[in-house]
Amino acid sequence: MKFLSKQEFIDTIFDFENKTEWEYNGELPVIIDFYADWCGPCRMLSPIMEELSNDYNGKVNIFKVDTEAEQELAAAFGIRSIPSVLFIPTKSERPQMSVGAMRKEDYKKAILDIFGVSEPIILN
Repeated sequence: MKFLSKQEFIDTIFDFENKTEWEYNGELPVIIDFYADWCGPCRMLSPIMEELSNDYNGKVNIFKVDTEAEQELAAAFGIRSIPSVLFIPTKSERPQMSVGAMRKEDYKKAILDIFGVSEPIILN
């Protein structure tokens, strides 16, 4: 899981400063967790995102954006409540926003429903 600055978001995900039409720059589906350190639900969500990042490594990229440090980026996506989680499918589909923390199982279902990526099989 990687933390994104505004410039990294522009370079990696979407250049919202220069483009008005959505155009995703990446290859893999992306989840972006907009959070703040002082937010209790955000702190509860953080280990879930870390687990999902490990579980879906190579299939889905998961990033975090600190809304306190990256206020312009948060404002560009209309983040008013945190945690807010942005699901970005492949290039041809529009992003979808989820507000509030969910259970890990709910994120797995969203990954399947939105991205078409099934839960990885863990071999012991």
